[in-house]
Order: sequence, then structure tokens, then C-alpha cells
Amino acid sequence: MVKITEHGTQHPTFRTAGIRESGSQQDRTWHVPEETPVAFVYNKRNYAVMMATPDDLVDFAIGFSLSEQVVDTAHQIKAIDIQHSERGVDFRIDIDQQRLERLDIIQRRRNLVGSASCGLCGLENAETLFEPLPRVSDKFLTLTTEAVSLALESLRNHQRLNAKTHTVHGAAWADLSGSIAYTREDVGRHNALDKLIGCMALKEVDLTSGFVVMSSRCSYELVEKASRFGIPAMVTISAPTSFALAKAREAKISLYARSPMGVVEFLVDDAEVLRQSS
Repeated sequence: MVKITEHGTQHPTFRTAGIRESGSQQDRTWHVPEETPVAFVYNKRNYAVMMATPDDLVDFAIGFSLSEQVVDTAHQIKAIDIQHSERGVDFRIDIDQQRLERLDIIQRRRNLVGSASCGLCGLENAETLFEPLPRVSDKFLTLTTEAVSLALESLRNHQRLNAKTHTVHGAAWADLSGSIAYTREDVGRHNALDKLIGCMALKEVDLTSGFVVMSSRCSYELVEKASRFGIPAMVTISAPTSFALAKAREAKISLYARSPMGVVEFLVDDAEVLRQSS
């Protein structure tokens, strides 16, 4: 069990701003999501600073640690001390001593600052992008059109912060029927997925029992995170990039998306062909 401590006043998840619509003389209120620096410090070693929505912070700390391969399992995290201040949030995370060598290797290849939207931030060179991903399974998971459609249609209803701000991304875990069980949100799509990964790690979710659905396009860094955690299939609002397809092929991750044609499955064994679900 991870020991959790927290100090200071928590940041709000959104703030209000005044707006005036074009052609109108009346001012209105708009909710804007909070975006704050979140620093990751492992065993007193500075590792990274991410811009993120300050919500579901324990999930974020665990999910980021897993997807960055700082740890292999949540059990290798001994304690998380969350420090809130006016300038942001500090995660002071204690991990097993044997993970420190791995942490040093990763840290040497990254700078310390990443934005909420760029998974390429901080990489030392392009070669890192082409390192092979672990295979999730020996074969691709096939999802039904009904399950994919249900998950896509219901995702918005599970995004409470987005209902206020109309701005943040959502990452959700759905069972094989398409019913959503867990949802996490953030201004950054990969932060949202990290939070979901942390949530599922804590709940010890059976990863063969469902798939991830996201309110974004499918970028390569999302596929990388999914592969490292063992997620077999991803459904996104819009299509994947070519590099995301290549990485999904490598990791044996099934990719689905919404399109003007309906739900499409991307044949990751042949990146040039799309299969349209009826």
C-alpha cells in the first residue's frame, strides 16, 4: 500500500473569466480549467515538471511513474507526499532503491520541463522514439462496433470538468460491452491517460477486460503509454497519426476511431488500409 500524505491548500480545478460574445453588449462568465506546474521528485532527485490540471493527483503520480517506466509496478512506490503551494504542486515520491539506476538512465535522456500537450518535450534525440515497445499480447483485440460506439457516445457524459470548461481531455476505461467504469480528465491528453493508468493500477483492473477511450486524436505517446501499462486497445475521437499506427503495430494494440464513415478499425498490420465497421 502506498503511503499518501498531503500538505497545503489544494488548487481549484477551474477558475472563472469574463467574456463578451461577438455582437453582444452583455458580459458573461466562462469557466477556464486550471493549469499548474506539477514537479516530480523521486528520492530527492528532480525528474520532471509537467503542466497539468491539479485533480486526481495521486492517480497522476502513480500513472506517470508507470508510463515513464520509473517503476514497473505501483508496489515499487513506497510513499507520495503531495505539497501544494501558490506556484504549483510538488510530488515527493519515494521508490525502491533498485529503481534509482533506471531513473538516472531515463533522466539523462530528458530535460526537466514538459508541456501539457507535447509528448516529445525533453527527448535528447530522435533515436529514443524508435526503441521497441513491449508487446501487449500475441494477437490484436477485436472490439464490436456497438461497444466502440457506446463508449464514444457516453464519454462526454462522464467528463464532469469538461462539462464546465468545454476544454479538457478525457481518458476512460470501458468494459468490452462499451460501458465506462473510470474516467480521468486533464488539459493534456497524455496527462489524462496517466491519471487513468494510475487509477487502474490502484484498483488492479483486469486489462484484458476492456479498452481505453479518449477525447483526442491517437498520438504516438498515447500508444507508448498504453503499451507500457498493457492496454490492449484504444478508441479515440479522431484518427491516429502514421507514427502512432507504426507503434501500435509494434505493440499489438488495436486502434479504433470515429470518422464521417462511422466507427473505423485501423488495420495496424497494414497502415494503408482502413476497415469500416458496419
